[in-house]
Amino acid sequence: MSRTVFTKVDNTLGSLMESIALGRIGLPDIQRPFVWKNAKVRNLFDSMYRGYPVGHLLFWENEAAGSKAIGTDEKQKVPRLLIVDGQQRLTSLYAVVKGVPVVRENYKPEKIEIAFNPLVEKFEVADAAIRQDKAFIPNISILWDKSTDFFELVETYLKDLATVREVTAQERRQIGSTFSKLQNLLSFPFTTLELSSSLDEEQVSEVFVRINSEGKKLNQADFILTLMSVFWDEGRSQLETFCREARTQTAGKPSPFNPYIQPDPDQLLRASVGLGFRRARLKHVYSILRGKDLETGEISAERRDAQFQVLRQAQAQVLSLEHWHGFLRAIQQAGFLNKGMISSENALLFAYTLYLLGKTEYGVEEERLRRSIAQWFFMSALTGRYSGSPESAMEFDLARLRQVKDSDAFVAVLAATCNATLTSDYWTITLPTDLATSAARSPSMFAYFASLNLHAAEVLFSRQKVSEWMDAVVAQSGTTSLERQPLFSKRLLESQGIGDPRETSQIANFTVVEWGENAQLAKRAPEEYVQVLRKPFSSKELERMHYWHALPDGWERMEYREFLQQRRELMAKVIRDAYSLLAGKDGAKPEPVLSTGELIKGGESSSVEFKSTLRVNLHTGQEDPKMVLSVLKTLAAFINTGGGTLLIGVADDGTLVGLGPDKFESEDKMSLRLVELIKDRMGTSHMMYIHPRFDDYQGGRVLAVDCLPGRSPIFVKDGNVERFYVRAGPSSQDLSGARMQAYIQERFRS
Repeated sequence: MSRTVFTKVDNTLGSLMESIALGRIGLPDIQRPFVWKNAKVRNLFDSMYRGYPVGHLLFWENEAAGSKAIGTDEKQKVPRLLIVDGQQRLTSLYAVVKGVPVVRENYKPEKIEIAFNPLVEKFEVADAAIRQDKAFIPNISILWDKSTDFFELVETYLKDLATVREVTAQERRQIGSTFSKLQNLLSFPFTTLELSSSLDEEQVSEVFVRINSEGKKLNQADFILTLMSVFWDEGRSQLETFCREARTQTAGKPSPFNPYIQPDPDQLLRASVGLGFRRARLKHVYSILRGKDLETGEISAERRDAQFQVLRQAQAQVLSLEHWHGFLRAIQQAGFLNKGMISSENALLFAYTLYLLGKTEYGVEEERLRRSIAQWFFMSALTGRYSGSPESAMEFDLARLRQVKDSDAFVAVLAATCNATLTSDYWTITLPTDLATSAARSPSMFAYFASLNLHAAEVLFSRQKVSEWMDAVVAQSGTTSLERQPLFSKRLLESQGIGDPRETSQIANFTVVEWGENAQLAKRAPEEYVQVLRKPFSSKELERMHYWHALPDGWERMEYREFLQQRRELMAKVIRDAYSLLAGKDGAKPEPVLSTGELIKGGESSSVEFKSTLRVNLHTGQEDPKMVLSVLKTLAAFINTGGGTLLIGVADDGTLVGLGPDKFESEDKMSLRLVELIKDRMGTSHMMYIHPRFDDYQGGRVLAVDCLPGRSPIFVKDGNVERFYVRAGPSSQDLSGARMQAYIQERFRS
């Protein structure tokens, strides 16, 4: 008979709870957030109360040595057992018995309150009505609180119940009995299976899958995150906090919130591992972090501590808001403007790893790095580079960088990989073939939309920019302001005998439109509606539209299938040309993202302005409201016009003043004060257009505030007056009355 890899141990609910409280059993909430509904927790307690079995628990013996335990509170023991199966049950039990909160999928803490009616022996999830009902114990956690006097609790319950109804002697005896039965749930028996520490993580995962077919297969990230819970709980908490804050937009302070991704801890962990260990496969990283010598198999606490120090340093870079937002600007530079355009979060997170390597390891200058990463992300998103076997592909790409020594070599390796992937055959054969799909989330379709942004294209038969239609805030909320309209209507195609959705819904049949009241025309044949929609535009404008929207000459009179074939080829060309713009090929370059030094060297202009200070008058040395107003009106003017950059700490002639005269305790304090001023004097709705950053210049520091063009007018409070500013050359002009109304109507027309 084969040797078993587990031992059977009998426990009670009470002994399990104490083992968790003391730290003998590791209950890492980071492994998987608590996903059970409170009603399921109620049913668990009901089953136990009635004496029904509730399943076994599966633990794994913790071989790693050390002095740290799970959680932020002080534990008396090092975890001997780590939970593999039954975490949701054990979390439910511990949360209710000990009265502690759980961490939900959105990483917000929440207490589970289960109520109990002793008269009818019924459990319920506590709500406002039940909490007011004297027949219920509103939260059964009180029964197991060490400060609770059991007899006093029963007596109080009976007194409260007597205020709303008569309680008979028989009911009093029954209530006392049910209280005792409920409290004695601590004696409920549990069977636990303890897996041997000799098993590795792959074997443990295999056991989990075999005995729990409905469970989520444990991956390498799960094991590493659990290990972090034991030996670096602060780092695990940092990951949780970052992920939680990335899900909610907050005013008044910098945060990781963004329009592209709501990351999970395991995704950020992969970025840290890629940066710190140059690995994409997590299999060996787990063993390394345990302090295991991969050759001898021996485990060393010193080796483990050294490897965790590597992880600490890497994670600090990954969670840096400066790096995070710098990287996201690179994705924006690639033409991808919202979450709806991201077909692969693997590609996004690996591009972040590369950005961090270029930034922290190879010292690539920021503007050059963003362009290189934007080029890489465009390529990897377009080709679905990490959709098949992502770890293998990422490992291969990281291996290319192992011999890289400097910034030039780093950029050259990324560019060479892009060029080797996007060959002439790819552009002329593979990509048109990829575009022959009706899939709702096609990487090639999203790349085409990104290309329209890179070309600064206008919507078909409109002077509205495509980028203005891809509202990142609306897309973040789960909807989209982007309207895709078929060029050949479904009704028309059905009349021609083409009714298969795989043909009528081809992505080559759709483009971005703003036809408004003319939308009904689109139900006709293209040859009819095009004649009407073309009229307001010049031949030059129509030529550009035909190029951007990949419309073959005479397309409106083409047979549908021929139109699809030719349009796919033209769409591929639009994408190829956009990539060339991004890569800076053939002398065609998009508008560059200038460094701080280049901005200062170019002097003040319609999109650049210098301010010596944020709040202090250099002549008096005192804070001056006029200085603040001067800064705010410049920001508002940029947003109301075409965008721009305000540099604080630079004199009008470009001389460095630095941040010292403003007398802030730190750069964080200065950034927070600026955000507070914007919130108070300009409102929070335009914060998405304002991106402050600190930068080095000539041995000092300046605060650069990048402003994007807004989609609605913004005003600045000046006492009891709200003022409207626009840029007029290198200065900000105050508009009012009819001039302001005319400008707003023209600039922000719907």
